[in-house]
Order: sequence, then structure tokens, then C-alpha cells
Amino acid sequence: MVNLSYMAQTERNSASKTSKSSKAKPRVAKVDEQDSAYFLKLVLYVIVGAQWLRITTASGTELPIPVGLLVGLLFASHEHFQVDRKIEYAILLVATMIGFFAQIGLFASI
Repeated sequence: MVNLSYMAQTERNSASKTSKSSKAKPRVAKVDEQDSAYFLKLVLYVIVGAQWLRITTASGTELPIPVGLLVGLLFASHEHFQVDRKIEYAILLVATMIGFFAQIGLFASI
């Protein structure tokens, strides 16, 4: 003979265990960025990414260091909106190349 009350009790216990562990997580409201703020951020990445530090030694050799790219990568990696990270990296790289050939940045001589 099968004890039906025992089976019913184990089904209730297993159902209560699964309902406790599978609680619905609260949804986080997605914050959309305005177009003007997004455009301003892209312009700032272009300005920052174009900055170079060019150190000229006494012998006349020049050592260019892309400080704007390094600072921009730091800002982009800590960005709140993770979707736009690839676009920001691409803009930083293009701005770095433009800044290198246009000689934008700080000049120092040692």
C-alpha cells in the first residue's frame, strides 16, 4: 500500500522549496541617454583622444605619447552605458590618429 498523505506532503514541501528559490528579481529601470548628451560625449572623446604629449630631447629626437588615448580609454572603460563602448573606442582611435598627424597636444623639451 502506498501512503498517499506522505506523497502529498512531500509534493507540498518540494513545491514550497522551489517557489522560495525562484523569486522574481526586481527589474532595474533602464535610463536612456539624451541625444544631446550623447553627442557632447562623443565630441569630448574626440577632443581628449587627439591630445598627445611630445617630448623632444636635446639630440632632436621626438617621443610622442598618446596621453589623450590613455585618458579616453580610462573614461570609456568606466562608462555607465556599456552599449556604446565600441563606438567610443573607435572614435578615440580615429581622434588619436588625427591628433598625431595634426600635431595636437603638449610639447616639452628635455
